[in-house]
Amino acid sequence: MSLMKTFAAGLAAACLGSGAFAADVTIRLAHLNPEDPFASHSGTMAAVFKSLVESNSNGAIEVQIFPNGQLGKDNEVIDQVRAGLVESTISSSGGMAQHYPLVGVFDIPFAFPNIGVASKVISKDSSFGQKFVADLEAKTGLKVLGLIDSGGFFAFTNSKKPISSVEDMEGLRIRTMTLPTHEAIISSLGGQPTPLPWAEVYTALQTGVADGQMNPVPIIAFAKFDEVQKYLSITNHVITPYIWTMNPDFYAGLSPEQQTLVNWAADVATESGRAMSRVIEASDRGLPALAAKMDVNVVSPDEQAKFAAAAQPAVRALIEKQYGAEGTAMLDALLTSIDEEKARY
Repeated sequence: MSLMKTFAAGLAAACLGSGAFAADVTIRLAHLNPEDPFASHSGTMAAVFKSLVESNSNGAIEVQIFPNGQLGKDNEVIDQVRAGLVESTISSSGGMAQHYPLVGVFDIPFAFPNIGVASKVISKDSSFGQKFVADLEAKTGLKVLGLIDSGGFFAFTNSKKPISSVEDMEGLRIRTMTLPTHEAIISSLGGQPTPLPWAEVYTALQTGVADGQMNPVPIIAFAKFDEVQKYLSITNHVITPYIWTMNPDFYAGLSPEQQTLVNWAADVATESGRAMSRVIEASDRGLPALAAKMDVNVVSPDEQAKFAAAAQPAVRALIEKQYGAEGTAMLDALLTSIDEEKARY
């Protein structure tokens, strides 16, 4: 089934919903972003998963969705899933990094040439995805249901000036996730990294605690950063994963038929989320809407190369120093997978 057909089928099921049944099993699913399935990929994933699981289990499994970080900060909810207090969560790499630091290997700037390659590699079914998921599961004890990009390539926003060159980054206070690799990117470009949890970002930009931030266009749009940021600079410098996990003991307690349903529904939901990100980027919910309110510029390929020359060595050196041979091997496996997919285009 094609990506768009999968998306359409899954979203149609989500819109139909399910009837009123007495559930035997409850799955509490948390994520950071808006509940509206047309506003964020994790909103889409949660809605599609809920509909498919509830309708195809005849209501024996109920899915309760907790969007917008209702249950706590990203890393805190992962703690809750590991402890069995919550069954499942869709997490950013910033939240997961505090449980599995090797997620930082994705942060090599300009490693992915386009979204097609990124979509193939950032998948639990790719050759690299299988290696990454197996290692994450072994080290955290979590069950991985899905691996997806964070909504697209990152762009910079800020309240001071357009970013057209590395020199324009000098002195800008840029909010980052609590990822050492992201902090290294900003420092290497001359900016001042300001790591903050997601819940504090809008206020930090509004009050000037941070001058700017970096995120994919769909996230910039639904977070309404256009209300507190004037400039949007399309750099496409990095793309990170979202990781969908489940408590392994809960999963093991499901019947084989229920496990099959959860796996299948998660796969369809993940592909629906992947497609929704592309729809948001191209629609009036994404870049066109932001361009109507913000000054938008696209960094030229020549300048991108200068960004890469400054940031790539810094991030690689950090990975080698902080994560040792294991981190270097995981990074090299990622780069090999990217090269293999590039060869297909």
